[in-house]
Amino acid sequence: MIETTTYRFLNFDVEGGIATIALANPEKRNALSMATMRELIAALDAAGRDPAVKVVVLRALGPVFSSGHDLREMRCAGDASDIAKFRDIFDVCVVMMEKIQGIPQPVIAEIDGIATAAGCQLVATCDLAIASDGSKFATPGVKIGLFCTTPMVALSRAIGRKRALEMLYTGEFVDAATAAEWGLINRAVPAAQLRGEVAALARKIADASGFVVGLGKAAFYTQIDLDQPKAYAYAKEVMSMNALAADAQEGIGAFLERRKPEWKQ
Repeated sequence: MIETTTYRFLNFDVEGGIATIALANPEKRNALSMATMRELIAALDAAGRDPAVKVVVLRALGPVFSSGHDLREMRCAGDASDIAKFRDIFDVCVVMMEKIQGIPQPVIAEIDGIATAAGCQLVATCDLAIASDGSKFATPGVKIGLFCTTPMVALSRAIGRKRALEMLYTGEFVDAATAAEWGLINRAVPAAQLRGEVAALARKIADASGFVVGLGKAAFYTQIDLDQPKAYAYAKEVMSMNALAADAQEGIGAFLERRKPEWKQ
């Protein structure tokens, strides 16, 4: 079970196998300050270690999902020693993004508003994403002289080179329908239906074996950047080991016997 933890910039609860993490600093546009990122890493880690949690939903309070890095933390006097401060900020950001994809549970982003810069990166990094049809996405760093280089990593992997570069070079907003067409999000739905759509998707995932979903998530991110022969070599070994698992044998038996499976994990 997850230990009770008090967060300053997040709301965190677990119900029915679904952990919900809400960015809860709307007055600051849910900026990803160092403190917020560290809390998010801790919350994701706690959810990841709890076998009762099958899915994580990441949402935000207010009209802005996240405006990205806290620019107040990005000011400096131009001293050469400031590079260490900036490296620390981006190191923590990378740890946070990698934590999302590193925990065994799928992470679903629920976006109802604006996601910019590292906030857009957060959406691109999550395993799945559903947005309200009024939501908008941008990587506007170029407009303030700070190219969205780290958001580019997740963005380009989600939507491809040409589309990512258009967003990165112009800094212009992309609407939710376009984001869905490009693959930044899974789909856009009316705002009134957003919470229900996310809950339904989370429940479908939570009904599966947590062990098998976690195994599959890890395998997906391992194989995705391998060339095809290496990907198949890796995948066949994972699937062979998966077939030995108790939940795989239970699922196969349940299918053949036309009954609902009873997962062990």
